[in-house]
Amino acid sequence: MICSYKGFIFHGQGQNSIAENIVSLFVLHGANYLLPLITVPYLVRVLGPENFGRVAFAQAFIQFFVILSDYGFNLSATRSVAQVRDDHEALSRLASAVMLVKVVLMVSGFIIMLSIIFVVPAWRVDWTLYVWMYFMVVGNVLFPAWLFQGLERMRHIAVFTILSRLMVVIAIFSLVQHASDYRLAAALHACGTVLAGLFALAFLRHVASIRWHWPGFLELRLVVADGWHVFLSTVSITLYTNSNIFLLGLITNPTMVGYFAAAEKIVKAVQELLGPVSQSVFPYIANLSEHSREATLTFIARLLRWQGACTLFLSVLLFCIAEPLVVLLLGSSFVPSVHVLQWLAPLPFVVGLSNVFGIQTMLNFGMKQLFSHILLVSGLVNVALIVPLVHWFGVPGAAISVLLTEITVTLLMVIFLARHGIMQHITTLKAT
Repeated sequence: MICSYKGFIFHGQGQNSIAENIVSLFVLHGANYLLPLITVPYLVRVLGPENFGRVAFAQAFIQFFVILSDYGFNLSATRSVAQVRDDHEALSRLASAVMLVKVVLMVSGFIIMLSIIFVVPAWRVDWTLYVWMYFMVVGNVLFPAWLFQGLERMRHIAVFTILSRLMVVIAIFSLVQHASDYRLAAALHACGTVLAGLFALAFLRHVASIRWHWPGFLELRLVVADGWHVFLSTVSITLYTNSNIFLLGLITNPTMVGYFAAAEKIVKAVQELLGPVSQSVFPYIANLSEHSREATLTFIARLLRWQGACTLFLSVLLFCIAEPLVVLLLGSSFVPSVHVLQWLAPLPFVVGLSNVFGIQTMLNFGMKQLFSHILLVSGLVNVALIVPLVHWFGVPGAAISVLLTEITVTLLMVIFLARHGIMQHITTLKAT
């Protein structure tokens, strides 16, 4: 896939930076692709469908608080950093404001989480699992990925993340030996994100001259307002991605969650291949859109062509090899995951299209509110669909719900971009 992107990467201003960032993030996402292929087959066999499902459910629950603490800064703050990165004072104010908001949200989330756990008797029994898993939120706050991305220093993200994940992999194989070790597996996974965050903060002074200080209420209000629509969009996305495991756990049992979560992890590992391009080109497009609308649309058109072709190939391949892949990676006890994987197989292609139309185009052309509304409506549709679909089709019903929702998101984006005259422009440029 690296070679496939040469057609549009190596020309224009910022070409070396984008190429370096994509290579760095391909290394990172390659590790994110390979390491789950090592640990997931081990964990599903050691923990079994039931306890693997318990861990997956806890992770899905805590992911809501990760999203809360992130508050859309992965996109809004990245864009802001890209725009002020040459102004050290403005960058320090922005970074300080973002980190302060994230810390406040992290502490608030922890209080909310504990309150929910101790109110629900079934969760209170396993409260240590959720507390350990909450370190995912701590790690997310500590790791200023938005700052490194805005500065286009992605290679550092790759180094810190891969190093911490390798340590976690070694610890999992060394310490997780029995089905009863599912809490330990969750703790190791969550603490790996904290390690990555500590590494990143320690190295940050070598990347940027950040002076941490009280940013002032005006700066805090600005970053909160700027991230609001992206936050709503992320919450909406969660309604048809992360919430499926959570809702499935509420209406079925941990074993069913285990079947769905295992198949979903395979799909997400494939989707990781899309991440390097998306994360690398977003700050570049944000910067380019400040100077030339024509050049921005030309770049997006080329991105759509190459990304669409690559992700279509991945989706078709994933569908065709679903059965042998599940048996190889998960074992015969996870055969029910085959149909789930086949229904989820089109996601790399569909999500790849919506990424270009939504994140790369709508957000960079001032359509944040419309973007968030599309995702909110689609997320609510998913919540409405998942219960009857699971009732009719079992665990694959959750996968069908996700696929239908993702298709709806993409079609709505195409419709609204066409109404704004952008879709026609992209299509014309793509054809030339």
